[in-house]
Amino acid sequence: MTGLTLADHEVSEASKQIAEDHKNRANEAFKAKHYQEAVDAYTAAIDANPRNAVYLSNRAFANLRLENLGSALADASAAIELDPTYAKAYYRRGDAAFALAHFKDALAEAEKQLKRARFEEALSQPDNDVPVSDTIVLDDVAIDSSYCGPALPTDENGAYFINLEFIESMLEAFKRGQTLHRRYVLWIVLEAQRLLKALPSLVHVDVPAGSHITVCGDTHGQFFDLLRIFQLGGAPSEANPYLFNGDFVDRGSWSMEVMLTLLAHKCLCPGAMHLTRGNHEAKSMNLIYGFYGEVREKCGPTAVEVFRETFCWLPLGYVLRDTVLVLHGGLFSDDGVRLDELAAIQRYREPPEAGHMCEMLWSDPKDTPGREPNKRGVGIAFGPDVTRAFLQDNGLSLLVRSHEVKDEGYEVAHDGYCITIFSAPNYCDQMGNKGAFIRFKGEDMVPAFTQFEAAPHPDVKPMKYAASMMNGMFGM
Repeated sequence: MTGLTLADHEVSEASKQIAEDHKNRANEAFKAKHYQEAVDAYTAAIDANPRNAVYLSNRAFANLRLENLGSALADASAAIELDPTYAKAYYRRGDAAFALAHFKDALAEAEKQLKRARFEEALSQPDNDVPVSDTIVLDDVAIDSSYCGPALPTDENGAYFINLEFIESMLEAFKRGQTLHRRYVLWIVLEAQRLLKALPSLVHVDVPAGSHITVCGDTHGQFFDLLRIFQLGGAPSEANPYLFNGDFVDRGSWSMEVMLTLLAHKCLCPGAMHLTRGNHEAKSMNLIYGFYGEVREKCGPTAVEVFRETFCWLPLGYVLRDTVLVLHGGLFSDDGVRLDELAAIQRYREPPEAGHMCEMLWSDPKDTPGREPNKRGVGIAFGPDVTRAFLQDNGLSLLVRSHEVKDEGYEVAHDGYCITIFSAPNYCDQMGNKGAFIRFKGEDMVPAFTQFEAAPHPDVKPMKYAASMMNGMFGM
């Protein structure tokens, strides 16, 4: 353990012992995967003894597990200021900077401390001016005679279409570890892209009396947990529609299977499957957290670009029965934002670093009033007064968002006006959380929660396709 530095004599022995007690409690909470409890206990240790770099570095690590990347970066930097020889603090700072997509800083940190530069070539590639999707000729994608997986049906003119039998056979193939042929993958993604292009950036969905809609949070490539959702909530259909609220991909190692399942249902019945863009439906995140590497390995580089372009057409939010707003992240740095402004956002782009689109993907609620910089380092943290004012300004009754792991799979905050829903149980095979989804009935639009545990899955580790630096960050 590194020694104390900077005026140790200013901290009494009694305070040092209190700090150690808090640190020990924090370490136990961390081992039990109660990361927010660990952050709170490390904070108590720092309050008792602000001169110990270990406490700051440990809190940085707990914040990394919670994806509070801005806080992790600040803690690691403070630890280094206290003790410039403390190696672990440099690791934490490099991990946080890299995860925040501060690529140049992260690579410099890696070269200096970790001797890694895995993404330099990938990040230097320019974007194409002409969408790759527009250049695809499916007939040029030959199907080898050895392919024995599911095949899309064709009509009397030889054109592909999708039916429930194909989706069922596709899911069975995915369970056995098989992948679809590249031609079928491209057809599904391009057909879904065509449907998404016709939607506004903010979509209104009616939920009449006698009907319902199910809202799910992050799924993050956890395909077998997606199947558990359909097992509990029923298969998607016109009478049983779903809204998946972003972060379909990355981290979990079946992200392509999750995405193809959702897009295939969108193609089969557009009204049965609604999809919101999350902060992980972005090139920068996919390069780091696995989706880029997964699709490249399973389907080739062309498919990577077609998925990326399709992500850019995903709507940014949904309004359910003119009362419930569903978006991935949260609210805004300025007052008076109106729904028509959100509907007018030009969304076909990679997410910007600021502004309404960024905040819809990245912001988080906080318990105290007002606004402050987000602990992630992107977007803002907004209080209950901000939520109430936004809902009142727009004639809404509830905000539903995702974007954060919750131990119970959901959390009701801001006096009942803000709900977080998260649908990836035992996130990354290590968080121990439940998953959950919400069902709204058209009669009253009152949220009803269903919780579920993680489903068994084959022995394929999360982050299998991610950057090696991120694998190290999560101990995989």
